[in-house]
Amino acid sequence: MKALSLIAALGLAASANVSADYYYGGYNKERSYEITVTNITKGQVFTPVLAAAHKKTIGLFELGQPASEPLAALAEGGATGPLQEVLDGATGQVMGTATSEGLLQAGDSYTITLTTTAQFSKLSVAAMLLPTNDTFLALNTVKLPHYGTRTYFANAYDAGSETNDELCASIPGPQCGGAPLSPEDDGEGFVHIASGIHGEADLTKSAYDWRGAVAKITVERVK
Repeated sequence: MKALSLIAALGLAASANVSADYYYGGYNKERSYEITVTNITKGQVFTPVLAAAHKKTIGLFELGQPASEPLAALAEGGATGPLQEVLDGATGQVMGTATSEGLLQAGDSYTITLTTTAQFSKLSVAAMLLPTNDTFLALNTVKLPHYGTRTYFANAYDAGSETNDELCASIPGPQCGGAPLSPEDDGEGFVHIASGIHGEADLTKSAYDWRGAVAKITVERVK
């Protein structure tokens, strides 16, 4: 799977099982989902969360490959707009997008409502972690449940677009207030699993480090 462009295999027809597409409501009938994101870290804060319902022919990123500019903008500065614009413009591949508002503190939850159809049966979710240089949580092309509820645990990924210097001057948000983007910094150059906070500069490991999943994401079909 290539990362939307970003990466979409736009124009490719998604393989579809007709009986599955018609299951529980019909091929084109709208279905609504409540997507509840819970911050399960001790000290990280999530920027606004972007969610998208789409076909399986696209994804937000590919591990080991460079991040797209819209994804880097989200990972470095928490900006959902550029990535949301690309997703909304992927006609025939993306059904719809939705975003949350404000920051999500450790231990808190936020619920987003997303509308789609059986044709667009995949879900992707992303948000930046603060304070980090370019780390984001993500679900990348997972299944939306035909009915009922499904729970995912989202990992944190490093966009590889900015060096992890852990300096507040290059980290935005309430903890640091630094620059949201570092266009002159190429970072590692590829998306990879984030390795947490090492306490090498302005960030203390005891306050901001994490291990394992960073978010619990519950997806419930409500219509």
